[in-house]
Amino acid sequence: MAEITAAAVGKLREMTNAGLMDCKRALTEAKGDLHTAVDILRKKGVATAAKTDFVAKNETFKAFCDEIARRLAMDPKADLEADRVAAVAKIGENIKVSRHQRFEVSGNGMVAAYIHTGAKVGVLVEVGAGRESTVANDEFKQLVRDITLQIAAAHPLAVSREQVDPAVIAKEREIAAEQVKNKPPQAVAKIVEGKLDKFFQTVCLVDQGFVKQNSEISVKEHVARVAKKLDDEITVRRFIRFQVGETAA
Repeated sequence: MAEITAAAVGKLREMTNAGLMDCKRALTEAKGDLHTAVDILRKKGVATAAKTDFVAKNETFKAFCDEIARRLAMDPKADLEADRVAAVAKIGENIKVSRHQRFEVSGNGMVAAYIHTGAKVGVLVEVGAGRESTVANDEFKQLVRDITLQIAAAHPLAVSREQVDPAVIAKEREIAAEQVKNKPPQAVAKIVEGKLDKFFQTVCLVDQGFVKQNSEISVKEHVARVAKKLDDEITVRRFIRFQVGETAA
């Protein structure tokens, strides 16, 4: 039989908040295997953190999220199962890592992240520049930060019109045509194109009104202004926006 050390008991208590004797018995039954012991405690219902309240559980969950984000940034293929099992044992609720995304800069540029207050919306964006010196400029950094806020607030579906699924565009065109079918034939095409323009202004990041300036200019125009000031070419390359409750793709 494997020796049950005080260190192993302490580790299991740390992972589960279960009592000392419960941990020792679980480790004995598991023949010293820590993860099997966690499962034993969960099945017996003693792995739930009886000493913790909702806030403490929430802090444990946030710490788990921070840790797996750090590990996935280092290695997108990192094995998270042991961490997940430990967090489940502490919190007393099932946890599933439903999706994650990792961006790495290609050439000159910057990857920035933004987590909205309450941690219900998260954004990751990559913005490119022509020169390395531009990336170090504070105005460029502020631009990238503002773009993350724009994505969080305005929920675009694509960077530009070229990135919108052609099937989605065809469907919108069909809906627009149906809406104006009773208009004079010579006016239909123009009206449909106008409706498509409004659709693109809603779903395409660079066509959206720039929220920070009350939509008086588009995101594309604001990026162009900063690029002109820095005498460089700046491009929003890609982004991802996650919201709690969305179905993972």
